[in-house]
Amino acid sequence: MFRGSIPALVTPFRDEALDEGAYADFVAWQIAEGSHGLVPAGTTGESATLRPEEHRRVIEICVKAAAGKVPVIAGCGSNDTAHAIALTKVAKECGADAALHVPPYYNRPNQEGIYAHLAAIAAAVDIPVVLYNVPSRTITDISVETMARLASIANVVAVKDATGNLARVTAQRLACGEHFIQLSGNDDMALGFIAMGGRGCISVTANVAPKLCADFENACLSGNWDEALRLQDKLYPLHAALFSDASPGPVKYALNKVRPQFPATPRLPLTPPSQASRRAVDAALEHAGLI
Repeated sequence: MFRGSIPALVTPFRDEALDEGAYADFVAWQIAEGSHGLVPAGTTGESATLRPEEHRRVIEICVKAAAGKVPVIAGCGSNDTAHAIALTKVAKECGADAALHVPPYYNRPNQEGIYAHLAAIAAAVDIPVVLYNVPSRTITDISVETMARLASIANVVAVKDATGNLARVTAQRLACGEHFIQLSGNDDMALGFIAMGGRGCISVTANVAPKLCADFENACLSGNWDEALRLQDKLYPLHAALFSDASPGPVKYALNKVRPQFPATPRLPLTPPSQASRRAVDAALEHAGLI
């Protein structure tokens, strides 16, 4: 269902407005370069500052441009259960193949609250749900036990794991079963993640280097570990540089270097990356052979 290199797409803004043409072209380029799936309206897509009509348009444009060639997993996370359900209904109406959901942030429920929130979403809308466990942003953590409970729900099919704890891959594999799809949420750990049973990566770096990331994932999934390691070494400086300042500032800067037609400015409260970050990105792009 979901595998390989799945970019968490950045959202282009021009004069503070969603640049629909640039976004459609960007999605088409991602598919042409070999990406295996797409995530619109996620954290990297600045979902926190998308207005409701923009959130819908970002998903609609992505689905239309993808044209069924690759699956679309729409970001629908919210710490308000009713709002998360509403966003998921929008994603289904737009034709998304699945919805990506974080546990509630800021209000920080206990494990029972996390389960109840995500289970309510899965029950409310007949669309596959991909969990997104990212404690560095949400503070809350979907425990292995809670994930196993959620994995028993028919349409909870996968997790994007950004815990940074590789041991969780095996723990979750044993708790949730081999059928439960685990996708890395950390580009720099994807090699080990897949070796331990993961099936791909929801990637930030793939925004900038979609072909290299797709080739890397193909090598991993086919067991060509020598090639995967070669590509890991080629991409690693970029993985690091893209988080040398608040994301997605460095990603947008890097993408503008690779595709000058893509607008680089993030939306406030995010700002363009520092000079030090830009230097790190430039060096990493050169190391990867992208400039």
